[in-house]
Amino acid sequence: MPQLNIAAIAAHTQALGPGVRAAVWVQGCPLHCRGCLAPDWIPFLPATLMTPEQILAGLDLAGISGLTFSGGEPMAQAAGLAELARLARQKKDLNLICFTGYRYEHLLKTPPSPGVEELLAEIDVLIDGPFVQSLQGSVGLRGSTNQRVFHLTSRLKDYDFEASTRKVEITVTDGELAFVGIPTPDVLSALTRVNVGMERMAQDERL
Repeated sequence: MPQLNIAAIAAHTQALGPGVRAAVWVQGCPLHCRGCLAPDWIPFLPATLMTPEQILAGLDLAGISGLTFSGGEPMAQAAGLAELARLARQKKDLNLICFTGYRYEHLLKTPPSPGVEELLAEIDVLIDGPFVQSLQGSVGLRGSTNQRVFHLTSRLKDYDFEASTRKVEITVTDGELAFVGIPTPDVLSALTRVNVGMERMAQDERL
């Protein structure tokens, strides 16, 4: 059974697609987009190694309607994520959204890892393309406006991925600020200022 290198898991979120969802972010991305919203998840370093069964055991399937895969780069760990999707759907009929920095055409012609074809077969909505900081938008589930939304099935055809109002969920754990969702430029700037302020307060307490 493949192991996945997991950066983070959100058991319940309403910020990454319609309804209440579980989000899984993988660690490691070969694309290195400038201004990436999750720079700590770019390096291919060991984070939390988990099998699909272990991830599934920690999810509250009764309380969610779908899964969202992001990262990092999901297509770099496609085989494990495809298995996770299959196992989850054996227990509940969930929809699946997946973000990727690769273009859809590239995935079809030159898969970057084993299992890409299998993962694509599980995905209902694929949001593709590299993040381009100068094209960063303020609405929808695209990080930048060059990214495209592919409805690989009809399951989420009624949800407007390009123009829906964005939601961002913010948590503070042990003095560290984290967010779930795709912040607008203004929100991201505010989060950065708050995080810098919290770091300064922590430094002052240590002095």
